[in-house]
Amino acid sequence: MLEKLDGIVVKAKDYGESHKIITVYSKRIGKFTALAKGAKKPKSRMAAVTQPFIYAQFFVYLNKGLSTIQQGEIIESFRPVREDIIKTAYAAYIMELTDKLLDAQAPDINLFEQLYGTLNWIADHEAAEVPIMMYELKLFKKGGFAPTVNECSNCRSKELPFAFSIAEGGFLCRRCIHLDENAIPLPESLTKILYLFVNVGLERVGNISIKPENLKLLRRILDAYYDQYGGYYLKSRKFLKQLDLLR
Repeated sequence: MLEKLDGIVVKAKDYGESHKIITVYSKRIGKFTALAKGAKKPKSRMAAVTQPFIYAQFFVYLNKGLSTIQQGEIIESFRPVREDIIKTAYAAYIMELTDKLLDAQAPDINLFEQLYGTLNWIADHEAAEVPIMMYELKLFKKGGFAPTVNECSNCRSKELPFAFSIAEGGFLCRRCIHLDENAIPLPESLTKILYLFVNVGLERVGNISIKPENLKLLRRILDAYYDQYGGYYLKSRKFLKQLDLLR
């Protein structure tokens, strides 16, 4: 059955001499993989619409396994992203995370909107560390391994201050911090920011001012947390580190 689906191209790879296999995160059915026949040909109408980061409307013969794209029409190209190596690197990172952490055909309209909003932010701003971390944490939540950031992960106390424990999966209060000698003490401002990042959409957030040293601390925590619980090697993260963008 032919379906009309709006979605963002997460990744594309060559298949044979003239075709591509693309992964799309759609608003209605979630992530799916489809064959785009002839998309490698420069003059093909499918060539442009099957590029990574493209937001498009696709007409798809949907199957449980590999689907087939009949045609597509670009809704938004995110041209500023593909024309800037740093923006491209940021977008590639969130796309690889999306591909690794989401199951096929498991729709989540809110998460789709967060991905779309994060791409828009990357396109329109020079600094993208905050929205990327917000999206990362929402992916962690969708993947079932989000840290506990509203209370102590051991005793459920909500009393400040907290430290962040990778081993214990989130906050530890002052009475439980002995459980992890490597727990990282957090200023009260970062405690509130982590809760915000997990639970609030990007569309509800204006400009968040975070000190550079606190941004670095958050980045270190999220990287270590993903390494502990994420389970997938990310090529794009390595590239970002080479560019000194994840530090």
